[in-house]
Amino acid sequence: MRKPERQIIPYRAKVVEPISLLPYEERVRRIEACGNNLFRLGSHEVYIDLITDSGTGALSIHQMGRMMIGDEAYAGSRSFFEMERQIRESMGYRYAIPVHQGRAGERVFDFVLIKKHMIVPGNSHFDTTKAHIEFAGGRAIDCTIDAGRTSEGYHPFKGNIDIPRLESVIREYGARHVAYILVTVTCNSGGGQPVSMENIREVRRVADQYGLLVVLDAARFAENAYFIKTRETGYAHKSVPEIVQEMCSYTDACIMSAKKDAMVPMGGFIAVRDDLLYERLKAPTILFEGFYTYGGMSGSDMEALAQGLREVTDESYLAYRIGQVRRFGELLQKFGVPIVEPIGGHAVFIDARKFFPGVPEDEFPAQLLCAELYKEGGVRAVEVGSVLIGRDPDTGENIRPNLDLCRVTIPRRVYTFEHLEYVADVIRTVFEEKGPKLRHGLRFEVEAPGIRHFASTFRYVRGADGGTGDLP
Repeated sequence: MRKPERQIIPYRAKVVEPISLLPYEERVRRIEACGNNLFRLGSHEVYIDLITDSGTGALSIHQMGRMMIGDEAYAGSRSFFEMERQIRESMGYRYAIPVHQGRAGERVFDFVLIKKHMIVPGNSHFDTTKAHIEFAGGRAIDCTIDAGRTSEGYHPFKGNIDIPRLESVIREYGARHVAYILVTVTCNSGGGQPVSMENIREVRRVADQYGLLVVLDAARFAENAYFIKTRETGYAHKSVPEIVQEMCSYTDACIMSAKKDAMVPMGGFIAVRDDLLYERLKAPTILFEGFYTYGGMSGSDMEALAQGLREVTDESYLAYRIGQVRRFGELLQKFGVPIVEPIGGHAVFIDARKFFPGVPEDEFPAQLLCAELYKEGGVRAVEVGSVLIGRDPDTGENIRPNLDLCRVTIPRRVYTFEHLEYVADVIRTVFEEKGPKLRHGLRFEVEAPGIRHFASTFRYVRGADGGTGDLP
């Protein structure tokens, strides 16, 4: 009997970038100088950079080759039409508008769709998404299922929208006050959890009932499609491109940061089906981004994006990509580190409240963990929790999210598993040596308004004995 095929690594290195680790004392000095905010570090100060998978992946030789033929025409670039054609072929949307990245797409889209006091229900909105909605005068309403609000327990699709909750919110506010329904795949703020096809189909049913738009945040659409293929009944025999087509067919539009699943350093797009909506989006694109056939992207960028959309649905790539993240998460579980289960697609999310059980919630345990990982091993991760979620727009009080997470994000086609083993050892060391002992965390030194986890600074809280939250 033939043995099962081994999992293959579907690429090899052709160009490498040197990296180095600063001494411990220097790392401590530099993170303190940055106000314990890892966004303020220079890349040369970081050894293993896992702050994001956005724009940090490795380009393929085919993407590099396509960039050489980029058409830099201001209007009507050949590269734009190639990108639009590929979006139509991959996702089924009729029209595409390029933007320089996903949040630019949110800015343009929300400018057109959201009026004051309107709401956008969805599944655990990311901070920039929430901020754009609020900037336009609206309000983001989280309708994630209860299983997605805890790090424990297995549910194959923790990113799902709670359909009864969605219907209740629509009735409470009134359909005319709903700008659109947002479905984020995979759900980043909820731990990188996927959304099932059945759930997207049900969201479509609700939207049709109330005459609403369904919009896909498609940053990690291919990873979500792979989870549908491997976890949802009836999809094992379907190809990832087929699943993507069906997934998108239940939506009216998508906003995509192409720096994720299109695997480019810069770029994004809005894609729509409706002629009228497309025309309404053109003017703000010109105002905010550039002419609507380049929208802040070069011709080279658009060529690389189109090629990335072709490459990302390759199932050998997705199997290795998601498998690498899973193996890293399983290694952390072996060490006893509390993580969000099941393991998601682009990152492993550490439950910081359980990691630092003695640190008060208002002293930001996830931000504390990020600072400690840098000091211990030069690893840069990111907080996805209390700092990110911000304040209640009505009361001004800090929102306490269901989960306070440290996201350890894996760039595409960049690090080997040996790199991730090093990161796991760093996390284990902090967990074993500081996890049960710390009783204090961080407080704001300077709280940046709006998008506070990008620009705020923090200081360690001093205890009653005059010591800091850090160990002596």
